[in-house]
Amino acid sequence: MKTFTFPKAEHLCLRSDIEALFGPGSTSQTVYPLRATFRLVPYGGSGPRVKVLLSVSKRRLRHAVDRNLAKRQLREAYRLRKHLLLPVLPDGYALHVAFIWLHQRTVPQAQVHARMHTLLLHIAERIAKSQSTSPQS
Repeated sequence: MKTFTFPKAEHLCLRSDIEALFGPGSTSQTVYPLRATFRLVPYGGSGPRVKVLLSVSKRRLRHAVDRNLAKRQLREAYRLRKHLLLPVLPDGYALHVAFIWLHQRTVPQAQVHARMHTLLLHIAERIAKSQSTSPQS
């Protein structure tokens, strides 16, 4: 997988996957203005191991221009820091992540990048901690 790209294959698109992501068994982590909901799923061996959904609600940002800016900032911040997740993924598992925008206004790009970095580190830490506490077969 190329390091600094975000191709369509890495986008979480299937309705069943999205419903499972927001169902029971998922974990959330918030670093304002972002919330990440994530779930480890069995990996079939084909396709990317991390799939991402980006969500910016019309309720939060009323103007399409602002929503598009926020989504661009989220994509760029994730694209540059996604390498933090791959080393902690256990064998045979993939990760589905949804990034949700929480703020009522747009924020500077540097702040989005810093918060995304912090959020990805928290996710990696929680995955590593869950793997160290769960019994290995």
